[in-house]
Amino acid sequence: MSDHNPGLRPWRDIARRQSRQIMVGNVPVGGDAPVTVQTMTNTLTHDVKATIDQIRRCEEAGVDIIRVSCPDEESTAALKQIVRAVRVPIVADIHFHYKRALEAADAGAACLRINPGNIGSEKRVKEVVDAAKANGCSIRIGVNAGSLEKDLLEKYGEPCPEALVESALDHIKLLQDQDFHEYKVAVKASDVFLAVAAYMQLADAVDCPLHLGITEAGGLIGGTVKSAIGIGNLLWAGIGDTIRVSLSAEPEEEVRVGYEILKSLGIRTRGVKVIS
Repeated sequence: MSDHNPGLRPWRDIARRQSRQIMVGNVPVGGDAPVTVQTMTNTLTHDVKATIDQIRRCEEAGVDIIRVSCPDEESTAALKQIVRAVRVPIVADIHFHYKRALEAADAGAACLRINPGNIGSEKRVKEVVDAAKANGCSIRIGVNAGSLEKDLLEKYGEPCPEALVESALDHIKLLQDQDFHEYKVAVKASDVFLAVAAYMQLADAVDCPLHLGITEAGGLIGGTVKSAIGIGNLLWAGIGDTIRVSLSAEPEEEVRVGYEILKSLGIRTRGVKVIS
């Protein structure tokens, strides 16, 4: 008689990296919380109805957190209505405008996507941190190989894992100097090898939650494959607390692909596993 126990499979175990836990609205990220699935709206945020309709479709697909773009005052004004109308926490992507961060925090954003080093003086960083603290917002530092700081490009010659990690650590220090610790970090690139190497280095250097993604991954098929390889490799190594699959497709498709990646690794079991 075989002593094989199909429920005990040590070769399937993923030893997850230990990270601090933060809250994005009412959703825990990091620590022992489930790996969350994110997407981003592609509507004009100031078109409140279209944005809410799209978010609701993503909610039906199972999204945990959703990001909206807030490049102007019209968008942050609309954010207040959007937040009230949806169930999931909203991350406001404020680009480089610190005033949009202040407005978004006041409008009810659960998280601000911002690179503190890109918004100007220490005084501006303090204003954003104060607004985040006052409104219970977390912050996502979003380093991207395509928009690295000029001094880092000069130092390293090109985007490389060390440059992405140094950029992330510089941004983190600005928040820590303000005694702010409710942040997660992404070091994204469109090159799978670059992104994976950067995340692996960063995972060893910090204890905060990590947001995984491969930027400009491509269309539904190409982007799915690229994201599955990059995000899947990191998750398999135990790295990653929240993920976003970037596709040139509707955001609800990003959510479905995100869950398929998690499901294939046995990390989340939402939905039906179809074997044919």
